[in-house]
Amino acid sequence: MSVDELAPPRGLRRAAAGLSLALSFLTILPVRPRTIDFGAAAGWFPAVGALVGALAGGVRAGAEPLLGPTVATVLALAALVVATGALHQDGLADSADALGARGDRERRLAVMRDPAIGAFGVLALVGWALVMLAALAPLGDGDALAALVTAGALSRWAALVHAAGAPPARPDGLGAGFRSGRAALVLATASAVAIAAVAAWAWPALAATGLALALGLVSAAAARRAVGGRTGDTIGATVAVVEAAVCTTLLGFWR
Repeated sequence: MSVDELAPPRGLRRAAAGLSLALSFLTILPVRPRTIDFGAAAGWFPAVGALVGALAGGVRAGAEPLLGPTVATVLALAALVVATGALHQDGLADSADALGARGDRERRLAVMRDPAIGAFGVLALVGWALVMLAALAPLGDGDALAALVTAGALSRWAALVHAAGAPPARPDGLGAGFRSGRAALVLATASAVAIAAVAAWAWPALAATGLALALGLVSAAAARRAVGGRTGDTIGATVAVVEAAVCTTLLGFWR
């Protein structure tokens, strides 16, 4: 029997390579990506997002008996940010600064690339943290875990919807390289819907999924109008906004 016959099937190897890229890109795990093809990784985005949400939910559940729900939620949000390397919060801050800048599209794109955070970026980050805290602190441990898993999956799926709905704003950078085919988007959609259905059940899952889809499309339209299309920052901002919106929606159902 040859070495080629012993090797995993090509489809399985591509799936494993896509998972390695999704983990490397969306988390701080020391995973060496085996591909640079986001099309192979896109189908894994909701699952990796759910994993990050489960980590944050686990921190909340572990800390709550000792520290109470508010402090435990703060620690859970800190774990969420650390696990992703503040990737999405950085995009949210840069996008907010760009939207608040006066000038044309080129000026806004220049603001996005500026590593300094301005007043609009700070306000956006504070707003995100306050909304997440207010949405999660009133929930019990089980519901908080379900909300974080659902938000993690749906927000990463919304980022793919955003990317599909807006062309790259620049010929280079993450926005230009962030492309996924139709098959990967269908797979990610099925994965996100399934995770939401299992974690949030029935009407809450349906409402959260519909909201995530709407925000993904709206953010794509806003990016096209503001800067001419998607960038890495607009993709990250979409994730952060959808996370907060989904957790708030689920609070409305479960409180």
